[in-house]
Amino acid sequence: MEIISVIPRGYCAGVVRAIRIAHETAEKYPDTPVTMLGMIVHNRYVVEACSALGIRFVEDPMKSRLELLDEITEGVVIFTAHGVSDAVRRKAEDKGLIVVDATCNDVLKTHELVRNHASHGDVIYIGRHHHPESEGTVSLSSRVHLVTCIEEAEQLPPLEHVLITCQTTLSLTDTAKIIDVCKRRYPDAVIAEEICAATRVRQEAVMRLENTDLLIVVGDKRSNNSGQLRAIGLSAGIPRALLIDSEEDLREEDIAGCERIAVTSGSSTPNVLTAGVITALKHYAETGELITKKIRITQIL
Repeated sequence: MEIISVIPRGYCAGVVRAIRIAHETAEKYPDTPVTMLGMIVHNRYVVEACSALGIRFVEDPMKSRLELLDEITEGVVIFTAHGVSDAVRRKAEDKGLIVVDATCNDVLKTHELVRNHASHGDVIYIGRHHHPESEGTVSLSSRVHLVTCIEEAEQLPPLEHVLITCQTTLSLTDTAKIIDVCKRRYPDAVIAEEICAATRVRQEAVMRLENTDLLIVVGDKRSNNSGQLRAIGLSAGIPRALLIDSEEDLREEDIAGCERIAVTSGSSTPNVLTAGVITALKHYAETGELITKKIRITQIL
């Protein structure tokens, strides 16, 4: 059995920055309630590690960030790497909260692009329903139109001075297909495809895999970029692709008989989780015995 460690892997720059900000905030305000507005990143191990620092999280997939803010009445509020709308920022300040912003720089760049264009034209934003990054961007202006699939692109109303942009963690191939439809409908549209470099290089690395029996993506089920890696692996012709949280999810029936297994990870997945999966697989390849270890939260941050 051959184990392929797909490069790159581990935290992207935006996740590193968000975790650093969380650490610094917990240290700076030891006697003040610190609350994260949503999950810092979509990885439960990172969330649990931040909780151990004393940071509280408010999260509800059925509520917007604006609604979730009602649950924070005092102290510090940290905005996650996914970003928030201008309305959320104003509301936090009006409530007298100490605001700490951990928004990814790539997301901030997209926000600025959308704000500027929405002042004189319409924006088609390709993203996912109920994803915090999409929510924050679409809420910037009534002239931003969320599109999640080709069918929605075909149903858009007449628009003027169109800009087409997207969520930073989408599939390269799926996004390109939607952009093509939008471009046919609005031939003069300006395209600013904003899929971030960390997402792009991971997806391209998976697309290049050959003669692979199984792709294992280490990442949280709620992580969009991790889920996209699994989907891209399957669309690239890999017969099977698994999305697992850590080595604890490895099962012998999933890997037995595989001659070549590739391992990658989402950009919000701690390196220690991916390394644990690779170590367990290599041990299995050498001995025929699958031994996994329980992840300690102290290993994460």
